[in-house]
Order: sequence, then structure tokens, then C-alpha cells
Amino acid sequence: MGKAGGLPDVATVLVTTLLAGPVLAGLAGTVLPAFGYLPVLGHDSFSIEPFRKLVSMPGLTTSAALGFGTGLAASLISLTIVLVFTAAWAGTDTFRRLTRFLSPLLSVPHAAAAIGLAFLIAPSGFLVRLVSPWATGWTRPPEVLILHDPLGLAMTFGLVAKEVPFLFLMTLAALNRPHVQEYLKAGASLGYGRMATFFKIVLPQIYPLIRLPVLAVIAYATSVVDVAVILGPTTPQPLAPRLVGWMNDPNLSLRLMASAGALLQLLVSSGALLAYLLLEALAGACLRPRLANGHRHGREAGARISALLPMLTILAVMSLSMALLGVWSLARSWWFPAALPQAWSLERMLDALWAGGPSLGVTLIIACGAATVATGLALWLLEARGRRETGRLKVLIFLPLLLPQIGFLFGLQMFFLIAGLSGTLTGVLLAHLIFVFPYAFLALSDPWNRLDPRYAKAASSLGASRARVFFRVQLPLLLRPVLVTFAVAAAVSTGQYLPTLMIGAGRVVTVTTESVALASGGNRQIAALYALLQLAVPLAGFTLAALVPALAFRNRAAMRLER
Repeated sequence: MGKAGGLPDVATVLVTTLLAGPVLAGLAGTVLPAFGYLPVLGHDSFSIEPFRKLVSMPGLTTSAALGFGTGLAASLISLTIVLVFTAAWAGTDTFRRLTRFLSPLLSVPHAAAAIGLAFLIAPSGFLVRLVSPWATGWTRPPEVLILHDPLGLAMTFGLVAKEVPFLFLMTLAALNRPHVQEYLKAGASLGYGRMATFFKIVLPQIYPLIRLPVLAVIAYATSVVDVAVILGPTTPQPLAPRLVGWMNDPNLSLRLMASAGALLQLLVSSGALLAYLLLEALAGACLRPRLANGHRHGREAGARISALLPMLTILAVMSLSMALLGVWSLARSWWFPAALPQAWSLERMLDALWAGGPSLGVTLIIACGAATVATGLALWLLEARGRRETGRLKVLIFLPLLLPQIGFLFGLQMFFLIAGLSGTLTGVLLAHLIFVFPYAFLALSDPWNRLDPRYAKAASSLGASRARVFFRVQLPLLLRPVLVTFAVAAAVSTGQYLPTLMIGAGRVVTVTTESVALASGGNRQIAALYALLQLAVPLAGFTLAALVPALAFRNRAAMRLER
């Protein structure tokens, strides 16, 4: 559709204001205190004293290195696992089966996944229990530092387990582009092996489509807070959780130093992004001759099995982790080294669910509100722009994901405080919307672009208005993608920890903030219950996304999902 009634301008301006405005305002609100200017605390002149205090903090270099190293390593490992698995198994029954299992893992919040993983790999966790005492002789948990290890290995593994499903779905969307299947068939007809065809022909075509998601993963992983608190090192912590501690310290003067630290976090994340781009250029230069040497690489059986094992491991680990949340939530007594609880208690679970009801209600309100607004804005923007190129706009939309949250949320917190939105549901919802909308647009843009434009043209030729075409033709055809987008947006909102913590100011409590706080406590049952409550919202959203179209299209065979 073309430009009509100023809609494209309004939609684009609104989205620009929604995303770029808070990011730029937040950056300004972070930069000024970092240089000593914060009049509300009596600091009305510029100074580099905050940076001096920051540099004098013990373990600062180690904290920055941990954030850089764990985030970049987790991102590279995740991308490698996804690309190698896709190259080896795309188009096969195994690929389709694993796709069905991996897709739901995207909806699991990071904090819930980290808590479940901690229950699995801890010295007193399920894996050690399975081999104790009959194989190990351990009657007490071994004194081995698995969680909170100084190198951040557990944290890196936790990030890999969560980012692989996301990057896999982004790659899957890229594979749905036109002509990709023809490339695979052409490579096979020329005698190339499956993996050789993918890396030599298909990957150069689809990599530009997954590049932005990869950069977003790097920015997130290098500045993650909730996973770092649950699984990461503690002496010292990575930089991001230390910054949150300084910002929430009763000594208000530390806020200036925390702002300086936020700028350092920006440099750390930017350095990781730059390192990835350099590795990307180096890999391109080194591999280009191999891509054009004509070798067919026909024998790939061993490589294909090796590509399958990491993906199966991640699927098994995540499934066991989620199952352990359910087991721990029902366990009344579970002493080491028993593999299963000695006593079960439904009553304690129901009491905890009753206590967690208010935080679950707040989570539902924020998630549904943010998902509704984000999905509506994504539909409006896509309809307004029609089928025009959205490359530059997509970069703008990804801007909040390409910057570390902690880099501008400090400043945004100050603006929300001035506006009277700090500590309110409205303020938290608006903060969530900054991070939810990019995922909603990403989930909906591909189905929208694949919608046959002839439906709209036929309706317009019969005299239907633009609004009537949208509501009576396009929206019903996109009912399933719209509901899936809503579910994805609600899942993303549910998992938002840092925006809720900073903008909520401790007065807006969700199941995610409670889960992270309880994860460091000694009551595993309560921690597991709140992690399960985190899963309730995404599960409900995706269940509705599956049931509603099935009921609405039960008499329309062409609108049902292909089996």
C-alpha cells in the first residue's frame, strides 16, 4: 500500500519517539551524573571525581573482563551451535521435530531458566544426586565451586542455553525467505554435501538477516543482570550487577559513580560488538577462498552427528531444568543424596501460590498491557509502510536491544522520577514497551511481508476503505501470527528484570523480581514456585495463540496449520 493520509509519517514518528526518545534521554541522564552533574543531590558542577572513585573500586577490571568474556563467548558459542546444526539437518524430519521442541524454550524467562539450571548442576543438584552415593561415594554435596565459579562458566552455559533457541528461531525465519530451498536443491544436484551447500551457498544469503539479532544477543549477554546474580561469579561480580548494587545503595553519592560505571558498561558492550565485527571480517577473509574452491565435502556423517549433539544437550538440559522446578515446588523434604524427594507437599505449594498471587497479578497486568500496545503499534507501522523497505527502520527499532539496558536505564529512571512515573505500573509498562516492541515487530514483520497483497487489492477494487481492508481481510488472515506476536511480547515483558527493578523502584513487584531475590536464599521450594509462576504467563499466551485460531478456523481447512 502506498502512503495515504499521513499514516506512514505518524506511525514512523511515533515509533521513533517511543524507542529513540527514551534511549537518548536515558543516555543523557546517565552521562551528566557520570561527570558529576546531578543538581538534585547538590552536585551542580562538572567533575571527573565519579570516574576516579570508579577506578579505585577493587576488582573493577575483573568485573569488566567477566562481562566482556562471558557475554562474547556465550554469543559465539550459541551462534556456532545454531549454524552448524542448521547446516547439518535443515529440511530433515529431525530438524522439524527439534524445531517443535526448541520453539517453546524461547518463552522461558532468563531468570526461570537460570534457577532451573542451578537446581540441575549445583553440587547438591540433580545430576550429582543421580550418581551419589553409589558411583561417587558422596553422602554430602562435594565442595566443588560450580555455581558462581570465578571464570563465569556456569553463567556462560546458562546464557548459551537461553540464546540458542532465540538465534535458532531467527535463523529459521531467515530460511523461509524465497529461493532458499532452491539453493539447497541446486547444491545437492551439483554433488555438494548438505553442510557444504549451506555454508557455501545459503549462509551468505541469510546471514545479513540474522546479523542484527546476533548483535542484540551480544549486547544483552555482556550486560545481563538476573542470570549473573543467579549463576555468575560473586568475588567480584560481573560489572552489570555491581552497578545495580551501587545504584540502589543508601549512600546516594554512589549514584554518580554508578553512572560512570554505566558508561564503562557501554564501552564493554561496544568493545564486545566491535570484537565480533572484527572476527566476522577476519572469518570472511580467511574462509572466502575455501568457499570458492569447489570442494564438495560429500562425506559428512560424522560432522552431522557432532552438530546434533550440542543441540540435543541444550534441549535435554532445559527440559530437565524446567521439570526440576516442578519437582522442587512440590518437595516437602529432599535431602542429599536422594534422587527424588522423601516427602511431597501440595499444601505448601498452594500457600506459596496464594502469597505470590499479587505479584502474579501485577505481572499479568504489565505483560498484557505492554503486549497489547506493542502488537498494535507493530500492526499500525507495518500497515502504514506497506511493503516499503524497512532496513533502516529495523536498525532504529533494534536500538534498545543493541545497547546495554543498564547504560541508559539509570538516566531514564531520573526522568521517570521527575515525571512522577517512578514506582508506578504505568512507568514500568512504558519501560517494558521499549524492549518489548522490537520483538513484536520482529515476530510480525515476516508474516506480514508474506501476506499475499492480492487480497487487499481485490477488496479495494470492490470499494472497501483502507481501514475496512485491514480489519476485515488482512487482520483475520494474520490472526495466528498476531496472537503469536502477542504471546512473544507478553513473554518478553514477563522476563524483564532490570527495567522493573529500576523504574519500579521496589514498589512494583513482579514474579521476576521476586524470583531473582529468592534464588539467592535458602528456600528452594519457594524459589522454584516463583520461577514456575514466571512460566505461567508465557504458557497461557502461547496456549491461547494455538487454541483461538484452531477454534476460529475449525471450518476453514485452508486456514489451518499444515501438518
